[in-house]
Amino acid sequence: MEPCFEYFCGVDEAGRGPLAGPVYAAAVILDPAQPIVGLADSKKLSERRRETLEIEIKSKAVAWAVAFASVDEIDRINILQATLLAMQRAVNALSPAATSALIDGNRCPLLNIPARAIIRGDASEGAISAASILAKTARDAEMRRIHADFPHYGLDRHKGYDTAVHRAALAKYGPADFHRRSFAPIRALLSREI
Repeated sequence: MEPCFEYFCGVDEAGRGPLAGPVYAAAVILDPAQPIVGLADSKKLSERRRETLEIEIKSKAVAWAVAFASVDEIDRINILQATLLAMQRAVNALSPAATSALIDGNRCPLLNIPARAIIRGDASEGAISAASILAKTARDAEMRRIHADFPHYGLDRHKGYDTAVHRAALAKYGPADFHRRSFAPIRALLSREI
């Protein structure tokens, strides 16, 4: 008979608030035999530290997966539902599969395993911290990729967030396909163009 393993995963997202780009989520099953020092909420870490930890998480975790929901999905089903969808995709992509999930925040995606939401879980649960780091580094990489084709928006610096630099670029160039049309500032710009 095969041994029965309990694999809980931590789940977090990156990119709910920006005006541009997909929303990302990650799921991570940590290996207790290979601890990772310095896991914390990705927002409290420098970009360099996140990228160093990303490599360590990917090499030491039992399993990890990153997924996203597209700008079209965000506009169609709203940012909350798109975030939950990205989380669901990340958990479902884990191999080996998780047996339960700890989700950062106050809502759980629809999963076929037990799940519990933990407010500020990225500060208290290592697996959620690891997931927050992988989601953030993946999203940042995607925003840099988009920036290479559209440098005039400055996405490499603000990553699509609602900053003065981003607003100025939007006023000058208008929204692009990677902007979230359901978000109020973009919706307002588009209504002025009609």
